[in-house]
Amino acid sequence: MIVEDVVDTGLSLNYLCKTLRLRGPASLAVVTLLDRPYRRLVEDLPIAHVGFTVPDELFVGYGFDLDERYRNLPDLHVLK
Repeated sequence: MIVEDVVDTGLSLNYLCKTLRLRGPASLAVVTLLDRPYRRLVEDLPIAHVGFTVPDELFVGYGFDLDERYRNLPDLHVLK
């Protein structure tokens, strides 16, 4: 199981999945908190669970930051 924070284009995740598949796992799945499927450049990602499908905006809080700021916010906010 691969746990991702945000899946955008899927290029890095695709590379990681291909590399791990070469090792012959019994199964391979991805979970992500935020998904941006309309930015996807790779179609066959094994995303099993998605927390939220979000627009193409910058999110901060809940561990996401901008220049080391806003990471400590207890929930997600769109930065305007």
